[in-house]
Amino acid sequence: MNSPMSPLSPKLAATTAKFRNRLPTQLRRAISIYLACICVLLVILNVDLIPSIPNPSGVFRRHMVLQKPRISGSRGSFPKKIWQTWKIDPFSFEERDSSTAKTWTLKNPSFRYELLTDSNDMNYIEQHFGPGGFNRMDIVDLYRSVNATIIKADLLRYLIMYAEGGVYADIDVEALRPVQRFIPERYDESQIDMVLGVEIDQPQFKNHKILGKKSQSFCQWTFMAKPRLPVMLKLVENIQSWLTGVARKQNVPIGEVVLDFDEVISGTGPSAFTVAILEEMNKRSGGIGSITWDDFHDLDESKVVSGILVLDVEAFAAGQGHSDSGNHNARGALVKHHYHASNWPSRHPRFSHPVYGEVERCNWNPECVKKWDEDVETFGLLPLEEQRKIIEKKAKDNQPLLRSNSGLELRELNEAQAL
Repeated sequence: MNSPMSPLSPKLAATTAKFRNRLPTQLRRAISIYLACICVLLVILNVDLIPSIPNPSGVFRRHMVLQKPRISGSRGSFPKKIWQTWKIDPFSFEERDSSTAKTWTLKNPSFRYELLTDSNDMNYIEQHFGPGGFNRMDIVDLYRSVNATIIKADLLRYLIMYAEGGVYADIDVEALRPVQRFIPERYDESQIDMVLGVEIDQPQFKNHKILGKKSQSFCQWTFMAKPRLPVMLKLVENIQSWLTGVARKQNVPIGEVVLDFDEVISGTGPSAFTVAILEEMNKRSGGIGSITWDDFHDLDESKVVSGILVLDVEAFAAGQGHSDSGNHNARGALVKHHYHASNWPSRHPRFSHPVYGEVERCNWNPECVKKWDEDVETFGLLPLEEQRKIIEKKAKDNQPLLRSNSGLELRELNEAQAL
């Protein structure tokens, strides 16, 4: 016997047929389509709740940046932040460093001042470039691997400027004018992404075997940038590639590479900075090599090129004694570099001829450089035995001077080792 609720029940079948006959066929079809659309909409709205299947090949891909890079000419002001880096925290500063650092807050009371040290820099890099930030573990690993202090310092300033932007200044740079003076009134700040200045403008030495790569450069001991500029990240990636190549050539880990002064300058310092900036300018302008150092040689007033404001040499590098850099009393001088934190060359020495010393001592004086070149060339033509005698005599003549300066040299050595 059939159950009253069985599909075979005559009573239920009659009721169903009666109900179905009351609904037109087209309406029943419309209801079915409507219900299907609702189901699809619910799936779309809740797609984030559906777990995705992991891609095994993604393990081997470089982690990509989560935030979008800034576009040239983007709107907005520069972050009101001043960044410096040093070995120790401000509470442990010597009076010299403390007085210099205070000039930045005194001249810019509305700006946030922040200092990264040897104790907290790694945490900063992990926070901003680790999985919770830009997700660039290759950069985190690179920074962790580097042991050379000056390389780390260069990397850190570029990474800070990419992550947060603002003003960067070396710890031995004094603020002479407020940051608001960095951008002349005739410019629209929203159309500028970077502010930098000329440091060395001596293109007549561009083919010199030692001075060449250093003869044309922008200053990177002080500059200003908006956050997430592609050029800052590209600069870090250039350094990463360069260091990897050097380590491979020397057959050592990155943390054990040995670098001289010129390698540091061209690999991570002002020369590397300048190359990256010029490439960015050309990329933004759509030209291929159309923008060169010639556009900034003998610059007597600021100019904007591809959204980058370039100030004359007097702004950030006054008082150098070369490149027509003027002096710090000039109205256009914005900062003063004291150089007391610039002892890193003691661990990355310049080329020093055994008789004629370093050509950099000429401080870009053409006559002095010419004489040094001639003396070195003449020396190289002498027989080896005669070269040896000249070197021995030079060393002997220097002994009294070395003895008189032994105390000073010892102090300098201790300071260099402390860096």
